[in-house]
Amino acid sequence: MLLKLPMAHSGTTPITLVDALFTSTSAVCVTGLIVVDTGTAFSDFGKWVILLLIQAGGLGIMTLGTILALASGRRIGFQERMRLQAQINSLHVGGIVNLIRRIVLFVVITELVGAFLLFLRFSQIEGYGRGLFYAIFHSISAFNNAGFAFYADSISSFVADPIINIPIMILIILGGLGFSVVFNGLSHMHSGRRAPLTLHSKIVLTTTFFLILSGFILIALFEWTNVNTLGNLSMGGKLMAALFQSISPRTAGFNSVDYAAMRGPTQMLTVLLMFIGGSPGSTAGGIKTVTFFLLIGSAWTISKGEDVVNAFGRRIEFELVVKAGVIALFGVMISGAAVTVLAMTDPQFELFALVFEAISAIGTVGLSLGITPELSTPGKLIIIILMYLGRLGALTFALALVENRKARTITYPAENVVLG
Repeated sequence: MLLKLPMAHSGTTPITLVDALFTSTSAVCVTGLIVVDTGTAFSDFGKWVILLLIQAGGLGIMTLGTILALASGRRIGFQERMRLQAQINSLHVGGIVNLIRRIVLFVVITELVGAFLLFLRFSQIEGYGRGLFYAIFHSISAFNNAGFAFYADSISSFVADPIINIPIMILIILGGLGFSVVFNGLSHMHSGRRAPLTLHSKIVLTTTFFLILSGFILIALFEWTNVNTLGNLSMGGKLMAALFQSISPRTAGFNSVDYAAMRGPTQMLTVLLMFIGGSPGSTAGGIKTVTFFLLIGSAWTISKGEDVVNAFGRRIEFELVVKAGVIALFGVMISGAAVTVLAMTDPQFELFALVFEAISAIGTVGLSLGITPELSTPGKLIIIILMYLGRLGALTFALALVENRKARTITYPAENVVLG
């Protein structure tokens, strides 16, 4: 409703209710898909509303509520601590409030440092006052993996600018690792063996590194000679652009080259990266890196004729492997259903463009092949639902629809079935 107010608009053309709802959902679900240009369609008031929605969505509603409660001196009950644990994917309930304080401090410091680095360039382009606002906005948008930008081409105008690209890439990675991994990593670097990396941290860091490196190599390979993307850049510009396009699809949504101009293999790789997304307990979406790791690990285990998934000298509980499969299956089913409906509501677009749009929405990424503003009203509503489900998590949403599990009183006899 705030984005629908005339004072939130900078142009003479009013923004429709659906477009205001779409923008609000995209901001609070830290997605970045847009139906109107953020930089030109909204006034400074409207941009501040979007910025606050991004920050609230990135921190999470429960975390934000806890911050307000602590600020007012209210005591945090056990049930609230349990909900906080679930939201930030902490392994323990104990010390959860202190963890929230550390998260807030880390977020503020990281976003301020990112804003300072970005200010070095934006101040030269936009002036000191406006450059500061641009730096703060893009720093918060990057850390929260939101992908909102004030430029119509995202940051394509700065494709070879290290002062813009490097801080944004670092912010995206830090926001997408998950707070528990960041704190565990910092403790490990400070204390060494006294604070060893947890299995969760090892899986997240290893998978993140693998996805970034493999994505970087493949994108550089696919796009090196494409004059519409990397072809006309210098050697350093090509490497930086390839690295940026490998990091950003992991739910950040910024782009420094035009995805519609990319070759088919690169677009397909981007869909895969968007579907995987970031890590649990982070500002990112997707099925998450740990889910992807468990899927690959279980497939590798089965191919070797074993029945236990092991990683880094530890055994993975079978229940977690099953949940990983369910999360991936829900993601595929919801995306497939959404694409089917979009193909009926918006038949004027190619099927792959709709697939790209749907995966971008449910992965809370924000990348597009340029069709988002042209979607029909029903199509926009489908994307809104996908962004909402993507931020909640498909498994969380499914569990919310069922009643509390009842203890089984009957165990049926087992019988084999044929697979494959």
